[in-house]
Parts: sequence; C-alpha cells; structure tokens
Amino acid sequence: MITGELKNRIDGLWDIFAAGGLVNPLDVIEQITYLMFIHDLDTTDNLRAKESAMLGLPFKSIFADEVEIGERKIDGRQLKWSVFHDFDAGRMYSVMQEWVFPFIKNLDSGKDSAYSKYMSDAIFKLPTPLLLSKVVDCLDQIYDQMEKVKDSDIRGDVYEYLLSKIAQSGLNGQFRTPRHIIKMMVELMQPKPDFSICDPACGTAGFLVASEEYLMANHKKEIFFDRRKKDHFLNHMFFGYDMDRTMLRIGAMNMMTHGVDSPFIEYRDSLSDQNPDKEKFDLILANPPFKGSLDADTVSADLLKVCKTKKTELLFLALFLRMLKTGGRCACIVPDGVLFGSSTAHKAIRKELVDGNRLEAVISMPSGVFKPYAGVSTGILVFTKTGHGGTDKVWFYDMTADGFSLDDKRTEIKDNDIPDIINRFRNPEGEAERQRTEKSFFVPREEIVENGYDLSINKYKKTEYVAIEYPPTSQIMADIRELEMQIGEEMEKLESLLGL
Repeated sequence: MITGELKNRIDGLWDIFAAGGLVNPLDVIEQITYLMFIHDLDTTDNLRAKESAMLGLPFKSIFADEVEIGERKIDGRQLKWSVFHDFDAGRMYSVMQEWVFPFIKNLDSGKDSAYSKYMSDAIFKLPTPLLLSKVVDCLDQIYDQMEKVKDSDIRGDVYEYLLSKIAQSGLNGQFRTPRHIIKMMVELMQPKPDFSICDPACGTAGFLVASEEYLMANHKKEIFFDRRKKDHFLNHMFFGYDMDRTMLRIGAMNMMTHGVDSPFIEYRDSLSDQNPDKEKFDLILANPPFKGSLDADTVSADLLKVCKTKKTELLFLALFLRMLKTGGRCACIVPDGVLFGSSTAHKAIRKELVDGNRLEAVISMPSGVFKPYAGVSTGILVFTKTGHGGTDKVWFYDMTADGFSLDDKRTEIKDNDIPDIINRFRNPEGEAERQRTEKSFFVPREEIVENGYDLSINKYKKTEYVAIEYPPTSQIMADIRELEMQIGEEMEKLESLLGL
C-alpha cells in the first residue's frame, strides 16, 4: 500500500498534469510511464555497467558514444535522465521532444518485441517546457522517496497506485483487478520457471507482472543460473492479449520495467478467429470482461461448440480450456451468475468443467471487492484441463473479508481471509473433515451433479443456528422499571443542581 509522503507526491504529480491541461487518465498514465521508463533506462544502464566492471566483463552502454537520431548523430550522454534533468526547461523540452523520445521509440527497432510494436505510434503529449520541468522534478522526488522505503516491492506498488487512478477517475475501470486479489491467485497457482503463462484479457498486464514477481521471489537462482530458463523467462514465458492499444502499450512497458525484456503482448480479440492458440499454455490467469453479450458472428466457431452463447464470461471459460495444454491450470474471476445460472449455456460450461476436466476450487468473494467502480458479486474458479474428467470433489471457500472495508472507501482493516485461503488450498489433507458450517469444505462431484452442476456456495453451505435464551418477561419488565427509577432519581439531582 502506498501511504504518507510517497502517496502525497504521486497525487501531487497527478495534479501537475491536470493543471497543465492533461486530464485524461490514460494519457497521464502513458506519459508518466514513458518518463519512468526513460529514468529506469539510465538507472539500469548504470547498474549493468557497475556489475560488468565488478565481474570483469565487457559492457557497452546504450548511451555510449554517438547515437543516431534520424539523420543526426548526437552525444548519447545527453539522453540520460541524470544529465538532461539538470537542463533549463526550454532545453530539456527540446532534448526530450527531438532526441530522447525518438530514441526510446526506436530502441527495439528491427526486433519483433512488444515494446517496438506499441511504441511505434506513441506520442509525446506534454504541451509546454514548464510542465515537463515540473513533472521531471516531481518524479525525481518520488524516486528519492522510494529509495527511503525499505521495501523490495515498492516499485510495483507505485506503478499499481498510478494504475488505480484509472479506476478512480471512473474511466475504463474494468482493466484493473485489485492487486491483492491478483497476488492471491498467483500464490494459489504457484508458477514454475518452465511455465508458459497467459492472460487473454490482460489490460495493464497485472497478472503477468504478479507472476514475474512470484518467480523472482521464489525461483530467482534457478532461473538466472540456467541459460535456457533465463532465456525462457525473458523472452518466451509471458503472453497477454487485449483490444485496447493504449492498455497494450502500458502493459508492455509495465512488464519491461519489471525486468521482462520481450513479453508477447499483442492486439487480439481473444474470442475471435484471430486467436489460433490451442493447447499452448501451462497456466492462465485472468479476469475477463463481463460486458454482457456480443455478436456471435465474431466468435470463434469452436468455442460455440462448447458453449453456444453470446455471453463473454462463458465464452472465455471455453477459451481457457482450449488454450491450456493437457495438465495446464487456470485461475479466473467470474461473475456469480456463472456459478448458478440456469440457461443451457451456463449449465453446459459448468458440466464441461466438472465432467470433462478437473474442477479444483470455487472461492466466493464478497461483492465489495471491486468497489468503488463495480459492486458485482464474483468468484474465483480454479481448474485443471484433463479432457477426460477427473473431478472427484470440489473445494469451496466463503471469503467474507479481503483486508479492506467493503464500501467505496476500501480502507485497510484487520479482517483478511486471504492468508487462510492460501494456507488451506495448499494443505487439502486438512480440509477433508471440515463441516459445511465452516469457512471451507469439500463437496463430492456426485452431489454437484445431482444439483444440476450448481457451483454456488450457498447451495452447499449450512448455517448453524444457535438458540439464544432470554430471561422471562417478568424479569425484563422488572429491569425496565428499575432503570426508570434510576433515571428519575438522576433527573431530580440534575434539577436541584440547576435550581429548578
């Protein structure tokens, strides 16, 4: 969580953009992302130079010697943040506009990387030298503040707080899943270094970034001491698709600033024939859009065979099954209607998950999780693609608290089921004897089938009623009379004090 001085600095940066005339939150995020990337290029280049010197290895800086910008050759050192941030506003603006921005746009030219794809049409939108100067100064202060916070995850927290501004502005809120929910889902799935991971509705790549962070925290040595695994991690592990180029650009830079050189972030309508992926991924993590219905003519025919519907949330489940390898796993967020909807399509997709594959878990989340910009009740489905069944029992968990209040303010509170969910999910042997009155329990497949494949937790959870004994009516009346007498006595004392 971003709090205190750092939060105030970021809010102040947002205000600077607003005062300078940039008020579209997506534009602001884009411009800040570009500038943060430019800053990080300098920092990373300096760090790699020091590491190479310590190891006695050769190193060539991307800012070394002369850099070709268009038809001109200039001193590359002028493109470094640590150099141009000391220029006066006018000179800084011309350097940024004429040299630095074209330089980062062409950084991966000739390579088929996500960055080169989505930077090619990027636009530098800061309108005045004064605004640029103020923004650069404010970003310097933010980076100084980040240095003081002894938290390895602070860089990701800052970026996530910036992305949350999109939702707070009431624009495109569907692109953001709360970060603590994303991290919980990644912890449940425990990605491995040899996995291929995909989010077919990636937005700003939150699930992919969280997967990268998990791998760095748990498998860093295994990845970086193995040449094959390192290459896989940097260039072939992460895949994300979306239909908004601005989101793709932010998502690609989000991944690159987290150390993944070549994520496969691509413009694609995942539900259409544009998406040829079949049996390709080991892990899918997603919060697909619940935008209701779409034109069936645009939907891939093989998805309609599994689930004949126009509802995106059902079609995405069919898509996940198609995209996963046999043995591949998925954790995805779905609206509650998917769990108990009575239409033929709803029942068909649930039957496919239970009978055709291995449904592992249904986690019911409270409706306030996505506030302030959505109040829909949701759940998390966890399943493994087998293609031939395998569901013997399904684990249900009734989440009632996620560490934040469930109102629009979403302030931090002590009640939090997430650590308990992760612990219980990872230790299924301790769940076998739990009763239906507890937070979590198993339900055998046969019972789910008997209930028309209903996956709503309320269908199976039992409420324990405890009888409350009250004193007899005569005793209650006597207590009321005694209270009245005490009130009368106190009123008399008050009146005498007031001279009434």
